[in-house]
Amino acid sequence: MATEAMEITSFHLAAGVTMDDFIAANADVDAWLRQQPGFILRRICQAADGLVTDMLLWKSAQDGKRAASAIMTELAHSPVHAAIDQTTVDWSVNTCRHRVN
Repeated sequence: MATEAMEITSFHLAAGVTMDDFIAANADVDAWLRQQPGFILRRICQAADGLVTDMLLWKSAQDGKRAASAIMTELAHSPVHAAIDQTTVDWSVNTCRHRVN
């Protein structure tokens, strides 16, 4: 039975923020994620229309949900929050049901 979970957040960047700016604003988030229980990997993609997809793989949905909740308080000061157009955020954490290696 699969227990890994994929956290997927999609959004547009705030006005005037480039992808390079956004990646730089994530330095503290990346370091923080590496310390979180259950963290496996992170990938950030951007579509031609500017939509950013931020994907994180966790050992469990519980790990992902706990970290998502904690980041808002533990990293409330992070510049990453201002780099995102918060009105465009769509977020979910779901248990993986199939895996191909």
